Amino acid sequence: MKNRISPPSLPGLPFRVLLCLAMTLTIPINALSMPKIALFTTGGTIQSKGDDRLTLFEYRAGRVPPDELLADLPELKDIAEIEVHEISNVGSGNINTERLLRLARHLNQTLDRRDIDGAVVTHGTSTLEETAYFLHLTVKSAKPVVVVGAMRPFTAISRDGPYNLYNAVRTAGTPSAAGMGVMIVLNDTIHSARFATKGHTYHVETFVSREHGPIGYVDSDQVVFYRRLITRHTTNSEFDISKVESLPQVDIVYGYQEASAAPIPALVADGASGIVYASGSPAFSDAFLAAQSNGVVIVRSDRKGAGRVVLSDSAAARAIITSDNLNPQKSRILLRLALTQTTNPAEIQRMFNEY
Repeated sequence: MKNRISPPSLPGLPFRVLLCLAMTLTIPINALSMPKIALFTTGGTIQSKGDDRLTLFEYRAGRVPPDELLADLPELKDIAEIEVHEISNVGSGNINTERLLRLARHLNQTLDRRDIDGAVVTHGTSTLEETAYFLHLTVKSAKPVVVVGAMRPFTAISRDGPYNLYNAVRTAGTPSAAGMGVMIVLNDTIHSARFATKGHTYHVETFVSREHGPIGYVDSDQVVFYRRLITRHTTNSEFDISKVESLPQVDIVYGYQEASAAPIPALVADGASGIVYASGSPAFSDAFLAAQSNGVVIVRSDRKGAGRVVLSDSAAARAIITSDNLNPQKSRILLRLALTQTTNPAEIQRMFNEY
């Protein structure tokens, strides 16, 4: 029989107690409960560099790799364990169907793991609301997903990216954020991907949820929420992109005084399966009828940025779908997904009413 070595002890203190005391001296109090957050990077201003600290506009997107992004923000180690997944490092204008599908599939696979508590996606702000809404409709997890960006480059004297990212991780690691759908976090404010839109070209308070307001705030002491959505999303969404390799082409036509109908047949000839129009023009009617005869689905949105496009008997009679209060760019996202399921106008109208 091997000799047993007795552990050291102090008078009156058994070894197990000493071990517990030693552990408390070397392990942070929150270490055992620290969330594990998957960080998906796609690029944008938050990962951009300018020529100097005063360059706020003509910077180069996609210059900061994920490891540099995290090395610049060591405070993250105190609030979460970060696992990095690099999807791309491009400006948001270069986010295309292939990248959207890859991001959504990768998110679903990662969030399905028991050890992952939430996810954060970095993104350029120009099309951030489109990607966020796409994920809002296609992510199949109740775990928090936060899309974050910045209005000033990584190298700017008063950059907003690092604190936005810090707050996004805080939000994704907050248990009360579960089930809220995909969220957008910038400027200490939490917006739902369903309602948020970019409202200013360069101010840091750019994202707004007109009419409905934010769903919460990232305050210094805690992440707070004040309301939940009743529209369908994430785990309650019928859209499944797990086996989808491409999405139907949907384009947007803008209405204005004396607007020409010339773009409509051109888009049909280019392969559009759907067209969203932002307000109308008298010239559009015949062009839409011709497009519909070729199987193109038409959705009426609006250019004003607030208010519903109300359900209309006359529009329904012409098989034109109304967008509720979705802006044209988000209407395009929903129509692309709807067309993977059906081309029936009544069914697509149901989707616009529910999502």
